[in-house]
Amino acid sequence: MSIIVSKSWVLARMYEPDVTIVDCRFELGHPETGRKAYEEEHIPGAVYLDLEQDLSSPVSEHGGRHPLPDPEQLSRTLAKIGITPETRIIAYDDQGGMYASRLWWLLSYLGHKQAYIMNEGFTAWKHANYPVTADQPIRVPASYTYSLHPEMLASMDEVRNVAGHNEVIVIDSRDPRRYQGLEETIDTAAGHIPGAKNKFWKLLVDQNGKWIPSDRLAEHYKEFPADKEIIVYCGSGVSACPNFIGLKEAGYEKVKLYAGSWSDWISYEGNPVATGEE
Repeated sequence: MSIIVSKSWVLARMYEPDVTIVDCRFELGHPETGRKAYEEEHIPGAVYLDLEQDLSSPVSEHGGRHPLPDPEQLSRTLAKIGITPETRIIAYDDQGGMYASRLWWLLSYLGHKQAYIMNEGFTAWKHANYPVTADQPIRVPASYTYSLHPEMLASMDEVRNVAGHNEVIVIDSRDPRRYQGLEETIDTAAGHIPGAKNKFWKLLVDQNGKWIPSDRLAEHYKEFPADKEIIVYCGSGVSACPNFIGLKEAGYEKVKLYAGSWSDWISYEGNPVATGEE
């Protein structure tokens, strides 16, 4: 089954007892916006998880702007809102699936079997006249056990060892201008990891946040050999997650996320920086 599911699919299952819907709306630079939007209205029964409070660790010298959360802490967060390993989780946001993809990746990293992303997002749900509410559900705490999948993760050292070589494909998921080093509005240095190819994550969705159909994803990634290992990164490990999912949906098996991404890469003195196209 596809990771990306339709609004109508969610509507048909939203009240089933093993389903938990998670609102992941967030706005960089305005961290309170997503929670406020959730408190005003959301899909009935949905709980809210915050990118920086719940789905990241505190920022330190290394690890990037959104370091991965400690797995034990994340498992406690999930258990607190009643999620178990058997829960079917449906994540949504209003930012093209970027933040919902972060939750999906984290759940998969924990070994969670059934996690999905609602196509198009909350605004499309509301415009379809599907139900919304301001009521926040009462959740009974549960127990969450996990089994990490380290093969999904690439370290900085691993990326440094393969940068600029043909054995492993490195994909930069940021806007082309940031990739080329023409501008940098967030991080302290402009450019990209040497050898990385640019595949802007927003090419996976249209202007309404609707994902490319699965039968077109293979065409989207056709320049990358399916038998090679691929490492995806972005600015802080969030917007690379849609590319991770897109590659998986297109049939690529050996895909890893460099979670610290560009903001982690440049925190190490001496790491090379490239500009322009590759």
